[in-house]
Amino acid sequence: MKPLDLLQQSLRKPVLVELRGGRRIRGTLESYDQHLNLVLSAAEEQDPSATAPTPRPGLTLVRGDSVIFISP
Repeated sequence: MKPLDLLQQSLRKPVLVELRGGRRIRGTLESYDQHLNLVLSAAEEQDPSATAPTPRPGLTLVRGDSVIFISP
């Protein structure tokens, strides 16, 4: 299975995205492209030092060059 096949299967499902700098965002994968730019809905930032996740209203665009991994 190719990595983009896994992303295709993850459309409209929750994913966890780890970014450079140790940031993590959890949300529903709405769209992606060949550069791994991602569009997430109902996203929230997972901050280990915070007591609760920080919600991000609307759609969140994640640039592919900052993505370390995507976990379904």
